[in-house]
Amino acid sequence: MSTRDEYVKKLQVKLEEWNADIDKLAAKAGEVRADLKSEYAEQLEVLKAKQTEARHKMEELQKSGGSAWEDMKAGIELAWSAIGEAIDSAKSRFK
Repeated sequence: MSTRDEYVKKLQVKLEEWNADIDKLAAKAGEVRADLKSEYAEQLEVLKAKQTEARHKMEELQKSGGSAWEDMKAGIELAWSAIGEAIDSAKSRFK
């Protein structure tokens, strides 16, 4: 397995973890007070958008050839960091 393939596999595992986190937050959305529902829904939309962006970047990485994936790695790391921080923030905010 190439280094790129190993990296993509690591990204996929993390993305699946985030999917589970977002699903848990979405389930909690139905249980929050009425005055928090819109805020919760907005936060979930932001998380889903970041998740979609991260998935697209991962797909671009998978399609990249040769050493081009190394150049893309920094952008992917930024996207991954952003979604990780957003999920952590949402989880702590809506406990």
